[in-house]
Amino acid sequence: MNIEKMDPQMISPLLQQDPHGVREQREKVLEVAIGREVRAFRRKQEITVAELSATTGLSIGMLSKIENGNTSPSLTTLQTLANALSVPLTAFFRGFEEDRMAVHTKAGEGVELERDGTRANHQYNLLGHIGSNASGVIVEPYLITLSEKSDVFPTFQHGGIETIYMLEGEVDYRHGEDVYPLKPGDTLFFDADAPHGPEVLVTLPARYLAVISYPQDS
Repeated sequence: MNIEKMDPQMISPLLQQDPHGVREQREKVLEVAIGREVRAFRRKQEITVAELSATTGLSIGMLSKIENGNTSPSLTTLQTLANALSVPLTAFFRGFEEDRMAVHTKAGEGVELERDGTRANHQYNLLGHIGSNASGVIVEPYLITLSEKSDVFPTFQHGGIETIYMLEGEVDYRHGEDVYPLKPGDTLFFDADAPHGPEVLVTLPARYLAVISYPQDS
């Protein structure tokens, strides 16, 4: 779509700005990150905006602007908030300074591997892996392909949470005592500690995305 022919109101506000305004955009991101941290600490301590206003002497309107990332608070203001919330000043910058990882895997380039409990002709392609982040959660997305010769035993069992999104074909998928018919577009989200796996291969070939997440110390 040619952006020059679009209605100006339909164009993202970010695209309407000076494309060289990287500094302003970065400052805006910092303001939003600080605001999120302030709100998170306030809510964690079950403090209302009115109560924080009374404690700090900052107006409710100013606090609202800070929490929504609509203003750039001074260091004096941040120190006042840090004292009121009993957190170090640097705590407000953690969300901005954290590394944000992304893994780009092109079509056909996923690493083919075998996981514990993998059955014959269950093809696993690991699409990425992020396991060192502030949340302490490891995330592993897989593209799983089942062929005519695939075994069907519901013997997979591991820690964490798993999400399946059906792309092609149809399978009856067991989780614990229940069996779910999965067709393209269907999603199954479950506790992976229960025995689970495709029990009946209804229409083949079948392909689905499986995203497994579990604590980093598991």
